Parts: sequence; structure tokens; C-alpha cells
Amino acid sequence: MTTQHRDDDFGRKISGLLDEGTASMRAGTAYRLQLARQRALARLEAPERVTTPQLAGAAAGGGGSVRSGSGGRGFWLSGKLWLGIALIVAATAGYQGYQSWQAEQQANDLVETDAELLTSDLPIDAYLDTGFQNWLKHLDDN
Repeated sequence: MTTQHRDDDFGRKISGLLDEGTASMRAGTAYRLQLARQRALARLEAPERVTTPQLAGAAAGGGGSVRSGSGGRGFWLSGKLWLGIALIVAATAGYQGYQSWQAEQQANDLVETDAELLTSDLPIDAYLDTGFQNWLKHLDDN
């Protein structure tokens, strides 16, 4: 079975199911759906043509898209693109700031440890003694 034949068969099945669903629909609703379908097909056939309702909807912020001969707003003018770029830049800057803060914290911890060692009552040689190291490990285990 060819792809075209499968697509045609699928289209007929979908069309049959849609016809069954619209059989119980009110006449006004079916008419509005028919008009919407005709407008959609007209836009599909002539995508570069801009109608007055589309312009009015776009001017009022109704979400209508205005297409020009070049295909509408360019990719580089898209607000979503620039929002994404801004988020990536902000995340990168935040990560770098976090890394520098973490490095500063580690340096501060070393400074505090050195200050505690130098101001301690124990002589520095006691810290170098292997017995003292074993005693510290014994304290950590408990």
C-alpha cells in the first residue's frame, strides 16, 4: 500500500467520523464552522493577502497575525527569541557569579582555619604529630 493511498484512506475515515459528529449539531453552529473552514482555506490559498479584519484584530491586540510579502515578522524580530537569549545570558551570568562566590567562600574558610590554628593554645607541632591526626580521626568517627 502506497503512502498516498494510506493518506487518502485515513482522510476518508476522519471525514466520516467528523460527519457523524456534526450530524447532531445545531444548524447555526454548523454554519459558523463552515464559514471558519472557508476562511481558513482562503488563507491557505493566498497567505500573503491581508484582510481588513486581520489588520483590525492585530491593531487591537487580538492575536491576529499580519502577513506581508516577506512572510511576516522576521525570525530575528521575534520577542520569544530575544527572551530566550536574555534568559540564557542571565543564567550564564548567574552561574559565573555563583562560581566566584563559591571560590570566595572556600578562600574565606581557609583563612578562618589558618586564623584558628594560629590563635590556638596548641603549638603548631602538635598539629603535625601523627598521633594527633589519629586522635582527630577518632573524634570524627564518634
